[in-house]
Amino acid sequence: MRPTRPNRPARLRRPRGPGRLTAFLLFAATALFPVATPSAAAEPAAVPVAATAASPAAAPVPVPGQLQPYDVDAVYSAGISSGGYMATQLHVAYSGTFSGSAVFASGPYNCAQNTLSTALNACMNTVQDLQLAQLEQTTRNWSTQGLVDPVANLSGDPVYVFSGSGDSTVKRPVADALADYYGRFGARVRYDRSTAAGHAWISPLGPNSCTVTQSPYINNCGIDAERDLLGHLRGSVAAPSATPGGTLIRFDQNAYAPGGTAALSLGAEGFVYVPKSCSDGATCSLMVALHGCKQGYTYQGFGTQFVDRAYLNEYADTNDMIVLYPQAAATGTLENPNGCWNWWGYLGDSAYARHGGKQIEAIMGMVRALRGDSTPPPVADRVTLSSVDAQDGYVKAAADGTGAAVGPLEDSYGLALGRGTDANVNRTLLSFDTSRIPAGKEITRAYLTVARSSGVGDPWSSPAGNRLLVDVRTGCFGGCAVEPADWSAAATVAGGAGFTAFSSGSATSTDLSAAALAALDRSGTTQVRLRFESAPTSTAYLFVNRDTPVTLTVEYR
Repeated sequence: MRPTRPNRPARLRRPRGPGRLTAFLLFAATALFPVATPSAAAEPAAVPVAATAASPAAAPVPVPGQLQPYDVDAVYSAGISSGGYMATQLHVAYSGTFSGSAVFASGPYNCAQNTLSTALNACMNTVQDLQLAQLEQTTRNWSTQGLVDPVANLSGDPVYVFSGSGDSTVKRPVADALADYYGRFGARVRYDRSTAAGHAWISPLGPNSCTVTQSPYINNCGIDAERDLLGHLRGSVAAPSATPGGTLIRFDQNAYAPGGTAALSLGAEGFVYVPKSCSDGATCSLMVALHGCKQGYTYQGFGTQFVDRAYLNEYADTNDMIVLYPQAAATGTLENPNGCWNWWGYLGDSAYARHGGKQIEAIMGMVRALRGDSTPPPVADRVTLSSVDAQDGYVKAAADGTGAAVGPLEDSYGLALGRGTDANVNRTLLSFDTSRIPAGKEITRAYLTVARSSGVGDPWSSPAGNRLLVDVRTGCFGGCAVEPADWSAAATVAGGAGFTAFSSGSATSTDLSAAALAALDRSGTTQVRLRFESAPTSTAYLFVNRDTPVTLTVEYR
């Protein structure tokens, strides 16, 4: 899990002697990766593995082969520690492909923010604020920019999170933040924090007792976590087989790593477990299972212990599930000496958490090969339309719509939403020249982006659960210039999208519904009205886009 400190640029700290920096890095590596030797209090007297956990029953012997296409209908990710961070990165970056995720002992998406000190102090320890609201906003911004898949895909996705109270490597508040992060996007989170587990993958086949943190980092806590996570991800799960009866294929990962696996800190070999039903043509799901640091195949002779003991192959047999086990590998430098997955930006890969991340794209290549899609999906064409400033404005009225008037403060504060100090409720009107969408193209997606200028209170919680909605009108609500009647004029599609609460910066709406997409006027103007679903019960409002126009991004093919 733990990263080690790479060489810092000389401009940050110049060593006083030629060996000073190297000595510091070696010391840091030793301090961060001590050999785990549990104390007598932490670990009972040694007992045979058979007394503490079931041994893998005739674990399949890997056979050489290649990835080939199967009938795959759903893809999930799962991981422990650095593999947990990578599992989340895959799910968020490619939420159009991944339908859910299961994570042991890790934190929220993009937690390290490409900074080693943040990884160490905020995403493992808790001496630094991990800035969850900023992580959420960055995700939304990246979604708007097409750097990750639409965040609306995450709504309703099943997510399983596990944290043991005995985990001092990734502390409990960090895992809490992961559960909170997913909840902000509407995911269905199941959070297991019921045991005193150490830092480990939890499995009935784990050779370690529950509370320890030591190799092979697979612990038996007297529960079947795989049954729980698979049941949550899939909705139901059949009992596991007693002995894996499928085929474990060892394949060359170089085929999916531009420049070779060594340049990406990947192992030369990866593994995929294929049940007989899947190889015989059944429709199967795909689980991408990601080991943690020091658990890779080539790490100090670790071998296939994670593959054999994760307790996924047994469930794969009886649930028509292929399990892909990509492999990270240690570098010969201090960049990644423990074979962790890239969750903090090592080897100069600043895109590690999003589209274009080198390890992410390598794994996606493997996923596409198993799904029979050997080429990446085409990037959608898009046009971003700015609202027509001369036709933008806001209208205020009593909660029942009486006494409507055009708001006077746009130039000073921006476009108002919510209930002002005068007890009137504000709604914002925006116009877009949607004739700029190329003719003859199919619109596949559209969304709005707004920037908060200022505000008072939280209109999303007044009343609790209030929603900021997007009404769409083909043409204009009345005249295209803002007028009092726009407050209550009928929309072509009411509530065609929405915004979750945001307290600063920019925010992106959910994708416009199919009906709202159809309401976009391809030959002229489309107007949009932003309004809170319920009139706030007390003063609570925000102003948006004082200095910049609202944008409507339309994707097409």
